[in-house]
Amino acid sequence: MRIAGQAICIVAALALCLVAQLAVIGVLAHNRDQDTRYNSFRVELANATAPVGGLDKTRRLLADGTPMAILAIPKLGLREVVGEGTSPEALKSGPGHRRDTVLPGQNGVSVLYGRRAAYGGPFEGISTLSVGDDIKVTTGQGVHGYRVTGVRRAGAPQPVALAKGEGRLTLVTADGPLFLPSDVLRVDAKLTSQAYPTNGAPPAMAVRDAEQQMSEDFSAIVPMVAWGLVLCVAAGGVVFLRQRAGRWHAWVVGVPLLGALGLTVADQAASLLPNLL
Repeated sequence: MRIAGQAICIVAALALCLVAQLAVIGVLAHNRDQDTRYNSFRVELANATAPVGGLDKTRRLLADGTPMAILAIPKLGLREVVGEGTSPEALKSGPGHRRDTVLPGQNGVSVLYGRRAAYGGPFEGISTLSVGDDIKVTTGQGVHGYRVTGVRRAGAPQPVALAKGEGRLTLVTADGPLFLPSDVLRVDAKLTSQAYPTNGAPPAMAVRDAEQQMSEDFSAIVPMVAWGLVLCVAAGGVVFLRQRAGRWHAWVVGVPLLGALGLTVADQAASLLPNLL
């Protein structure tokens, strides 16, 4: 009975690790990644080497998380570095640019995904934006201004088609209660500054299934299972230590060991949840 009780406690601690990863540890990781991205992107802007399209110099797709732009929404006090890609893993570090759309500031529709609750929830407040609110985006082509034209929920009509030389920015996140998304929310904004020509947006096939809205990344199953096995072995070792050496020895060894492994498993499990969560 004691062994069963200890096993149940470990399972409960693992569930708590998932909550901590999404709501606390994930926020710290998001802030760290944002600082790193900002420092990197600032250097690229200063050296005029920031990407202005979804392909690198060898015409290959940019790696997930490559800094692409700085998104600023004065009304929300929001300033986030936007990375390339919209997979669950990519969106842990901040908003992501959908690969098959143009960059902000260019002719056409640019789409940015962002989480609403987990990992800092950078897009939590975009539902409060109103028509006329300003959005600014900085890319390798300069600073671009946008003005919000509407907030769309499920069933809302599509915005009118763009005329030649116009640009639009669409912010996409989850809708519904926090951590319980029920649909998708979109905020449309019209480009008010000069529209730049596109630089060869990748084809639609460049967007993987894991990068679609509200998608999961099933490639995380293998590392999650692997780390889960390591966690099970470690948990068994802690239970054995408890029986052989005593409670306090097990606590001293078990808390940091199982805590670190539990957070690692929880981080992988988070990739199996919707990317806009």
